[in-house]
Amino acid sequence: MGRRRKKTEGQLDGLLVLNKPSGPTSAGCLNSIKHGLSQGKIGHAGTLDPLAEGVLLVLLGRGTKLAGYLTSGNKVYSGQMRLGVTTDTFDMEGKVVAEAGLENISQDDVRAAILSWKDLTEQEVPAYSAAKHEGKPLYELARKGEFVPVKEKSIEIHEVEPLEIELPTARFRVRCQAGTYIRSLVHSLGIRLGCGASLAQLTREACEPYRLADAHSLDAVLGEPELFAQRVIPLAKMLPHWRTIVLPPPLAALVKNGAWLPVGGPSGPELLGTPEEQVMLVEESGEPVALAQAQTKDGILRWMILRGLWQEGDAAI
Repeated sequence: MGRRRKKTEGQLDGLLVLNKPSGPTSAGCLNSIKHGLSQGKIGHAGTLDPLAEGVLLVLLGRGTKLAGYLTSGNKVYSGQMRLGVTTDTFDMEGKVVAEAGLENISQDDVRAAILSWKDLTEQEVPAYSAAKHEGKPLYELARKGEFVPVKEKSIEIHEVEPLEIELPTARFRVRCQAGTYIRSLVHSLGIRLGCGASLAQLTREACEPYRLADAHSLDAVLGEPELFAQRVIPLAKMLPHWRTIVLPPPLAALVKNGAWLPVGGPSGPELLGTPEEQVMLVEESGEPVALAQAQTKDGILRWMILRGLWQEGDAAI
């Protein structure tokens, strides 16, 4: 039987909404929190490029189990592009590979090109990205000067808003599906206008349902350790858009042993639900037990366990 990893003293379980500064990598920010605040188990729900700033969801302890349910949320970005410049990374931190004049480009042209993002269903994956080819990240191939295949991915752009346009720069806001490369949107705009364009600045304003107004700066988080616990959203409240079902002790014990409870019926009205509905099951104390989804099994609608959230060693015998 494998040994359980000892929980780090002071380890918290939950979510920290971080306002990542421009410059450091997402991993670098996590390492600062890990070592500076004694958080041995830490992760994130969607990385940001070093250039970018804004909302980074930092998962702590058992909160890492919810990564897949937060990563998939829609994102909101605002940014600035530099027209007339094309780089190998699609942003202004890369090597300039082409430059062009803007004599034949108007503000209206740029505005229309930004609005055209709403019609995109696919985009080119940047060569300098963590997307993989034959098991290797594309950025490793690009840095070694090796062949980098052009990859396309499906995207969905929900809302687009052109902001200030003062050539050679233009600002914009976009709400999009998770996994969308904003650098690629800007690069495609440069191709459309025939002048090239690169991303100069980017702020992630939201990882829905969390927004920049909910976020804490890295300096504040590290500089005020006595407030750290207050800034962490508890595990039971990490998915505010999911309904919570409170289980009496006997039912909580069944779930901890892997049982799929019937939806409603003999289990009681507190377990009522609709097909495909996703909920968080908690104990009467408020302690999370599991994430569940209403699925049909053996002809009966039951709460299928998606992810157990109880403490290790807390399963009923």
